[in-house]
Amino acid sequence: EMFSAPKPVLPLLLQTVVGILGNFSLLCSYIVLHFMGYRLRSTDLILKHLIVANSLVLLCKGVPHTMAVFGWKHIRSDVGCKLLFFLHRVGRGVSISSIFLLSVFQVITISPWNSRWAVLKVTAPKYVVLSVFLCWLLQMLVNVIFPFHMTGKWSDRNITGEKDFGYCFSIVTDKTEDALYAALLLFPDVLCLGLTLWTGSYMVLILYRHKQQVQHI
Repeated sequence: EMFSAPKPVLPLLLQTVVGILGNFSLLCSYIVLHFMGYRLRSTDLILKHLIVANSLVLLCKGVPHTMAVFGWKHIRSDVGCKLLFFLHRVGRGVSISSIFLLSVFQVITISPWNSRWAVLKVTAPKYVVLSVFLCWLLQMLVNVIFPFHMTGKWSDRNITGEKDFGYCFSIVTDKTEDALYAALLLFPDVLCLGLTLWTGSYMVLILYRHKQQVQHI
């Protein structure tokens, strides 16, 4: 299932509160540094969008699930239910994409000047804003169909098949259609995770080679 049932109240509440406070404090620190005139690195923009995406996930999933645990399980507005799930999916996708982007720019930064990545050292920072914008746009386009499969519990629609997620319903349609839809949603995430694993392994290889080269110093 794309959304699990509400967890026990104490761990869920702790995760939500700590997550929101942690992301909010990091975002505030970047705002303070900006107004103090500090020059931020190009990867800091990716980190700021990662913070925003994580906050969306926490607010759109953690808070409603926490409220569901305390007994408030019904979102009266069908539009509100669709919007919550859409923003959660977009935030989750942008979070995964931002981690991938961050690992790519880190590889470019630490790569030696005689490697194939060296040519990108100068040009890559110019495309950070475009890359982050494309991450948001791609996730919005991929997940735009998602709200049509969700409905609030107070909706007047006549639903024959549904999955209960505590405060909203997921409309169950044809199994083949569901499988294709799930594959469409999972493909960008799986691709980003696979490429992140590859770039992470490449960074470890670069650092290992560098350690071998400077052992005699």
